[in-house]
Amino acid sequence: MIYQVIAIMIMGSFYAFYFAKIWMQKKQSIKTNQMGVGNKPKKVLLIERIMSCATVLACIMGIGSIILVKHVPISGVRIAGVVVGIIGVLFFALATITMKSSWRVGIPEEKTVLITQGIYRFSRNPAFVGFDLLYLSVCLMFFNIPLLLVSLWAAVMLHLQIIQEEAHMSRMFGEEYETYRKKTRRYFCIPNRTKQ
Repeated sequence: MIYQVIAIMIMGSFYAFYFAKIWMQKKQSIKTNQMGVGNKPKKVLLIERIMSCATVLACIMGIGSIILVKHVPISGVRIAGVVVGIIGVLFFALATITMKSSWRVGIPEEKTVLITQGIYRFSRNPAFVGFDLLYLSVCLMFFNIPLLLVSLWAAVMLHLQIIQEEAHMSRMFGEEYETYRKKTRRYFCIPNRTKQ
C-alpha cells in the first residue's frame, strides 16, 4: 500500500507541474499546447498526435498498474523505482521552470527563446527525460508486460518528437543552437563536455 501511495504522489506531482505550467502560461495568453495542431508538415503532425496518444495511454496504464497490480517486484527494485520517479519529477519541474515562457508542448509556430542555462546545461531535453524516468519508475514499482510495452512505445514516440524538435530548433536558431548541441547531449551530460 505504501508504494501505491508513493507512486500516486510521484505521478500527481509530475502532472501537477505539467498542468500548472500550462495554466500559468494561459493566464499570460500563451498557447502552450501546440501538439498535433497548426500549419506543420504532415509527418510532424502525425508523430505529435501518435506521441500524444502514447503518453496519455502510458499515464492511464501507469495509474491502472498502481491500482491493480498485486504481484510486484522485490523491495529493492521498488525503492529504485521511487528514486527514479523523484528524479524524473525534479528533471521535469526544473525544465518547465527554467524554460519560463518559452516552454511549449509540441513544435511551436512562433519563435521562442533558446534556453541553454540551468538544467539545460546538462540535457537538451530534460522535460522528455523526466517523462522517460516517470515511465521507468512506475515499471520498476508495478511491473507488468502491458505497462512495459506501452511505456516503451511512449519512450520511442518521445524520441521521435525530440528528433523533430531538434531539427526545428536548428532551423529556428541556426548556429546558436548548433553550438549548444555540440556541447550538450540530447539526454544527459556533464557540462562543458564535447558531444561526439
